[in-house]
Amino acid sequence: MPLGKFPTFFLLMALAAASAAIFGALHNQLSYSVGPEYFEGVKFPQFGIPETTAPRMGAAQVGVLASWWMGALVGLPAFLYGLFTVPNARSYLAAGIGAIGLVLVLATFAALAGLVGGIAAVTTGILDDVLTLPQGIDRADFLRAGFMHDASYVAGGLGALLAFWPMRRARAIDLARA
Repeated sequence: MPLGKFPTFFLLMALAAASAAIFGALHNQLSYSVGPEYFEGVKFPQFGIPETTAPRMGAAQVGVLASWWMGALVGLPAFLYGLFTVPNARSYLAAGIGAIGLVLVLATFAALAGLVGGIAAVTTGILDDVLTLPQGIDRADFLRAGFMHDASYVAGGLGALLAFWPMRRARAIDLARA
């Protein structure tokens, strides 16, 4: 039985939240590799991760907790737009999945660019005069992992805008078929 557009909206919101949570868990595996003290000194205490938790599991938990809501928030405007403008529920679902994929690709490349930016900041010291680091945290760990995280959130914001593209395309295709 095919879903209507309204149930599809809720399905897309759940898929966006789940995709963001999985992205966050995987993203944090890489960022933990390049900045373990960032997690141990900042993120684990911030998210209440017990010291007895295995570090990689803790990084994954932080990723899920810090990211799931971003998927829903990023998807909401485009999914609402599609709910009211894309005529066909099947096209709406496909466009929503495409929008989620688009944002995930964007966030992945942004995280990698953030890592490069963090490495550049460590190497050049360009931010040393303007950035105050938390006490006891390795500077390189903080900059590498922190830049990765910040870049991913910026990409999520940009992704909220780009997510309209698959919806607009689905609308145009459906209207052309009518």
